[in-house]
Amino acid sequence: MADTIFGKILRGEIPCHRVYEDTHVLAFLDIMPLSRGHVLVIPKEPAETMDRLSDDAAAALGRVLPRLCRAVMKATGCTAYNLLQNNGPAAHQAVFHVHFHIIPKPSGEAGLGIKWPAGKLDAADAAALVKSIAAALA
Repeated sequence: MADTIFGKILRGEIPCHRVYEDTHVLAFLDIMPLSRGHVLVIPKEPAETMDRLSDDAAAALGRVLPRLCRAVMKATGCTAYNLLQNNGPAAHQAVFHVHFHIIPKPSGEAGLGIKWPAGKLDAADAAALVKSIAAALA
């Protein structure tokens, strides 16, 4: 297990406020929440980024994330939330163990703020990207 704060939590070296746990996944309250009910969801398999995570661990996360989102919404009374997952330092990842944030968005300013500097997709570039991604999947 990696020597990150999440590895230490998984090994029982650091306590956490567990919300959910199964064979493959652990979810717990963030100790520095952006809003009330901010939950972290981690695979028990150590992997720094999603591309390094096994299909089985990713599937386990995918099975539990919708249930956790519904539970956080019900518990907090929020009707909106952000589901955030960063990969690599340039993408603002601070703990190098795959993790998802479920961040309730109550009315008002609490929660996650996002700026989205959207561009335009060039048709020729799109065609080239589709071929390149499809080839990488093969």
